[in-house]
Amino acid sequence: MLGAPREAMRHLKVLRPRICIALGTRPEIIKLSSILRLLPKSRFDFDLIHTGQHYSYEMDRVFFKELRLPQPNFPLSIRSAGLHGDHVSRMMVAIERILFKTKPEVLLIQGDTNSVLAAVLVASKIPRILIGHVEAGLRSGDRSMPEENNRIVADAVSHLLFAPTTSAKKNLLREGFDAKNIFVTGNTGVDAMFQCAAIAGVSARSGRPGVKKRTGYFLLTLHRQENVDDAKRLRMILDGLARIHSRLGRPILFPAHPRTLERLKRFHLRLPAGVRWTKAAGFLQFLKLESEADLILTDSGGVQEEACILKVPCVTLRTTTERPETLEVGSNVLAGSSSKQILKAAQTMIARPRRWKNPFGDGRAGERIIHILERRVG
Repeated sequence: MLGAPREAMRHLKVLRPRICIALGTRPEIIKLSSILRLLPKSRFDFDLIHTGQHYSYEMDRVFFKELRLPQPNFPLSIRSAGLHGDHVSRMMVAIERILFKTKPEVLLIQGDTNSVLAAVLVASKIPRILIGHVEAGLRSGDRSMPEENNRIVADAVSHLLFAPTTSAKKNLLREGFDAKNIFVTGNTGVDAMFQCAAIAGVSARSGRPGVKKRTGYFLLTLHRQENVDDAKRLRMILDGLARIHSRLGRPILFPAHPRTLERLKRFHLRLPAGVRWTKAAGFLQFLKLESEADLILTDSGGVQEEACILKVPCVTLRTTTERPETLEVGSNVLAGSSSKQILKAAQTMIARPRRWKNPFGDGRAGERIIHILERRVG
C-alpha cells in the first residue's frame, strides 16, 4: 500500500510557476529578447502578451522573426491611435482578462511605454502577482515626458526592481525604495546587442540604402512626442539637420517612424536636402546601420545606449536624458532642438575619439534576472 502513492506520484504533472511577459513596442521586444530566449530553458512556464502598440510589420512583428523569438500567444493589436487614456484603458481591459485566465505568479515588464503602464496598473490590483520591472530606476527629471511618468508608476507598484546600472539604483534609493528589492543586473540591451551581432553580420542586408559605397553617413531617428507633435520644435530640428548636411557634407539616413511621417504631413513640413528617408528598418538591419554610421542623431533612449555600446558618437535631440551614463563616458551629448546647438553638437561629437567604455554591463543581464526570479518564486 505504501508503494501505491509513490507510483501514482510519478505520473502527476509537475506544476511549474508561470511568468507573463507583457510588451508592445520595438524597444521592449529587443530588450526582453534575451529573457525570452532563456525562459524555455528555465523552470518557468510563460505567456507572452503583445499589445500591438507598434502595429506595423516593420516596426515590430518582423523582430520576432529576425531575432528568432517565441511568437506571442496573446496578440492584442490595440493600436496607439487617439487619446492616451483611451489607448491605455483598452489595453488594461484586455490584459486583465488574460491575467485572470492564465493566473501567473509573475508579471514581467520592461521600460516606460503605455503597454507597461497598462500591464502594471492591472497586475497591481491582483495580490498574488509578483511584478518585476526590467530597466527600473531610469529618470530624466522631465515630468512633461509621458515616458517619465510611466516609468515612475511602474517602479512604484513593482515588487522586484531590475536596475540596469548603479546610477539607476541610486535613483530608486533616493526615492525611498527598499534596497532588498533592487537588483543591479546590467542592461538587457547589451545582451541583445551581443546576441544579435553575429546574426546581423550574416542576415542583415548589406549596403546603405540610398548611399553610394565608401561614402560616410549620419543616422537619424526621431519620434518622441515632445519633438514631433510640436510644429515649431520639429521645424527647428529639421533646420538643424539641414545645417549639418551643409557644413559636414554627409547624407543623413532616416528610417522613419510612422508617427513622424504623419506629423510632417500634418504640419506641411518637408525633409531638408541631404536627409534621405527610408522605411523603418528591422533590428538587424538597423544594428548594421548604427554600427557603420559616422554619427547618430536621435531622441530615443535605447538608441543612445546602442550607440554607446557600438562606439558610435551620438547627438541626442533632447534637453534631458534618462541615460546619464552616456554623457558621463563621453559617447553622447544633449543638443535640444536649437538648430545652432544641433550643428555645434554634431561638430563636437564627430571629432571626439571613440575611446569610451561601455557602462551598461557584460551581456548577462537576462541570466541574472531569471536566476533572481527562480530564487524568489519558490
